Amino acid sequence: MSQSNLPLIAPAALRAALAARREIAILDVREEGVSARRRLFYSSIAPIGRLGLVVGQLVPRFTTPIVLVDEAGETTPRAAALLRRFGYTDVSILEGGVSGWESAGFEVFTGTNVPGKAFGEIIEHRLSTPNIDSATLKQLQDADHDLVVLDSRPFPEYQTMNIPGGVECAGAELVYRALAAAPSPDTLIVVNCAGRTRSILGAQSLVNAGIPNPVAALTGGSMGWLLEGFELQRGQIRTAPRPDDATLAETQALARQAAAKAGVVEIDRATLARFESEAGTHTLYRFDVRDPREYETGHRVGWRSAPGGQLVQATDEYVGTLHARVVLSDDDGVRARMTASWLVQLGYLEVFVLNDDDASPAFETGAERSLIFRTPGRTQWIDADHLAQALEQGNALVIDVDSSLDFRRAHIAGARFVAASALEERLAEIDDTSRRLVLTSGDGVLAGLLASQLRERRPGVAALLGGTQRWLALGLAQASGDEGNLTGDDDAWYSPYAYAQEEGARQMQAYLAWELQLPAQLERDGLASIDVIDFDTPTYARSAARLASLRETT
Repeated sequence: MSQSNLPLIAPAALRAALAARREIAILDVREEGVSARRRLFYSSIAPIGRLGLVVGQLVPRFTTPIVLVDEAGETTPRAAALLRRFGYTDVSILEGGVSGWESAGFEVFTGTNVPGKAFGEIIEHRLSTPNIDSATLKQLQDADHDLVVLDSRPFPEYQTMNIPGGVECAGAELVYRALAAAPSPDTLIVVNCAGRTRSILGAQSLVNAGIPNPVAALTGGSMGWLLEGFELQRGQIRTAPRPDDATLAETQALARQAAAKAGVVEIDRATLARFESEAGTHTLYRFDVRDPREYETGHRVGWRSAPGGQLVQATDEYVGTLHARVVLSDDDGVRARMTASWLVQLGYLEVFVLNDDDASPAFETGAERSLIFRTPGRTQWIDADHLAQALEQGNALVIDVDSSLDFRRAHIAGARFVAASALEERLAEIDDTSRRLVLTSGDGVLAGLLASQLRERRPGVAALLGGTQRWLALGLAQASGDEGNLTGDDDAWYSPYAYAQEEGARQMQAYLAWELQLPAQLERDGLASIDVIDFDTPTYARSAARLASLRETT
């Protein structure tokens, strides 16, 4: 399908549509590593190779106006054709792509989760979120000062590496658990993350809620700690305790006050039912913001898992439609209200909290159910033992389409890696047709989707049932490293932590500098609708006083 046969939207028209604050989804169909180099502020990443995996969650309403973006029109026509096959009816292409947007004089951003990270920087810039630097924190720890370090990242990130002595207390859990984690109301609570955003938002959440403790964000998070030359711990399992009944009642009162101050609208089940009945004309997202492990033990049918802290930082990964309705729920009255108090300040969502203690609605258990779209036709699967035989006989060619990072760690021996979005264009140069073409991905789902899309072009293409995970679990032949990677790191944005020590330090410095410049870039852009609220609680003054006294004594 040529771009000339598709509806185009000029950069100025797209900017006007964004300013009108009506429902619209901007999908960048390049791989994450490419998009992170040059992107629009309000775009969500939906690589063409993974479109069937992600678009159903990002854009649940088929009549939503969707604008597709790439660099200059090289990928969007194919993506538009796929979306039409999936059932989307209002798809257009940004004329000239990101290059056209830039040529029109509009701002181009870099990085991932840009709205959330820019939001964090704006919060600190306008509210002067209390901060403590790594050197001071280390001195206080060495002096056995009355403090607790709460790590605001999800548990898997925390377990990978953490500030010594830190305790995992992810995002929306902070107000819920902080009072239980602090030995006394005088205990200094220091919030950290890998960089800046979740440290800032976490500390400011405690300030906004008005907790009795002094609070500070760790400047630069774990990156700042490493850049000071300090060591991190790894493999820890410490988690902040849950509140007892009395402490929970206190935190519930604080969360209600914060939500009211932010103008959060609370709804009952009848209003939710109306929203659900209107979802065909007004997009609706329903998120359970509790810990994913709690979600799996029981959640409302059809609701998605979106831990509150991650939802605020990475909103663009969960919500692809701007100005949609977003309804949040929990089972404690704290986490949903605090998460909502942040989302309303982003300015591009209609945010609600479900206030319903009735346990009668149907619940389901297990992980979130994935909605995927595949093209018509039966996917051919191959089992691991049969693939092993075919490889031994030289009758199969394996292409891994999932993750260059995972490929580097471990992959099927002899496999090649091609980023999913590049598979069709690279196929001719690597497929000799004398061997059976087998695609693999982590759990096999992505490989199955791509195999079904390739059937017309490459009959006989198969996908490995159970994917690379099953192959490795069976102990079959594997390799590691980048040999066989044909598309480099285009599929992924590489964290500064992924680099060796010296280069990693340079990457961390560059990353922190990038975050710090975001407010100025947003001001130049003039499009973001962020509306920061000053909750004006005594916690700020209490925190500032404690930090000032510490600076005098350290």
